[in-house]
Amino acid sequence: MLTYIARRLLFLPIVLIGVTLLIFLAMSFLTPAQLVSAYIKSPEELKNQSVSELVVKYGLDQPVWKRYFSWMQNVLKGDLGYSVSANMYVAEAIAKRFPATLELALFAVIPVICGGIWLGTVSAKNHNRPLDHVSRIFAIVGWSLPDFVFGLIILLIFYGLLRWFPPGRLSVWADSVVLSGNFIQYTGMNTIDALLNGRFDIFLDALRHLVAPTITLAYLWWAYILRITRSSMLDIFSKDYVRTARAKGLMEKLVVNRHVRRNALIPVVTVVGSMILGLLSGVVIVETVFDYKGIGLLIAKGAERMDYTLILGTSLFYGVLLVMTNLIVDVLYAVIDPRVRLE
Repeated sequence: MLTYIARRLLFLPIVLIGVTLLIFLAMSFLTPAQLVSAYIKSPEELKNQSVSELVVKYGLDQPVWKRYFSWMQNVLKGDLGYSVSANMYVAEAIAKRFPATLELALFAVIPVICGGIWLGTVSAKNHNRPLDHVSRIFAIVGWSLPDFVFGLIILLIFYGLLRWFPPGRLSVWADSVVLSGNFIQYTGMNTIDALLNGRFDIFLDALRHLVAPTITLAYLWWAYILRITRSSMLDIFSKDYVRTARAKGLMEKLVVNRHVRRNALIPVVTVVGSMILGLLSGVVIVETVFDYKGIGLLIAKGAERMDYTLILGTSLFYGVLLVMTNLIVDVLYAVIDPRVRLE
């Protein structure tokens, strides 16, 4: 097991270098004016100096390999450039907005994983029975419905009609308290910070704002995980070792939990890894629909204003996050299926 993990860790630096090279090559397609915007420290530099002067200042007239190492030096220092749309440094903008997306992901991922796997298991155990048909219809509708359409339906019903779950992260009164000097922001996640500050009223308000986007994300991913779990379990049910376990007189619950579900989770792990990455990438459409000020909304605003610095910085951030997520998924493969680490 440790040898398997060590081999994966040895490949990690090579993959990370490959990610940075891809991001840097994407930058090379920009015009000089656009390229300069990824290096300037503040918008005042564009007012006080010409583009040609800034090209020389930041060494953009140097060979590609020199520019790559110079850019990597800035990246390793945490300098991803200045974002005009966010009016702050890209690294600062990511650090400020990512906790909001992480909070949304945490509230969505647990019910998605538990609910999706449970529904898929129930559907597979009741193959071609009424409960299975209902689950399949639930999955087909959920996976076919665009997320912005379902989000708008949730917004219309639960806020437009019932006034239960408003958009945004906090109400105006709660936001003013959070931004005041009396409220300490430990993590940037409103629910956790509210509990740490002993403000249960703000915790409930933050929770109220999380319900609608969480429902939207949960339903869409529930449908996908349900389908993957169901099809994988149906395939495992037909294996010889499952028939042998039943022939030995094992209880059906034990057969399902020990022999079927664990082996069926291997493809589910891949889906869950992609899902977590998608949630942490700041589900752009959902955050835009609900005006949820996470990193997804930040990227949407940056793309709208052609903020190349922000787009490149967040691309690099999520490229690294993708590599780390894939590493965790590989390790989970080895935990679930011993054949992986033995190979």
